[in-house]
Amino acid sequence: MKKKILAIDDEKSIRFIIENTFNKDFDVATMSNGMDALFYLQSGNIPDVIICDLEMPVLNGIEFVKRLRESGFFEDIPLIMLSGKEESAEKIRCFEMGADDYVLKPFNPRELLARIKRRLENINCTYNNE
Repeated sequence: MKKKILAIDDEKSIRFIIENTFNKDFDVATMSNGMDALFYLQSGNIPDVIICDLEMPVLNGIEFVKRLRESGFFEDIPLIMLSGKEESAEKIRCFEMGADDYVLKPFNPRELLARIKRRLENINCTYNNE
């Protein structure tokens, strides 16, 4: 059974790249903003990994991460932030809010895939060692 990825980005081209790069190995759902993604999650759709843009309309990435991590239900889902902002302060802010990784745009899809697979391997190791 394929693992599930939820990709949240207001840029259609980014959603297209993620969906078409990863759909061979994963079931990929895409959303254009954080609010739609929260509704998706609250409807019982639980991904194995979330990829989230930092700057989006309606509900931005920081607010999405905050709500996700405070939810009590979704706080353990690995979360990779995407952003065009290279400033260290933005990265630190994302990590402090609960992001697990931070990838700069434009990104190499193979690098993002490697980060996702590594994140999932770490989860499997944790579960197997318990």
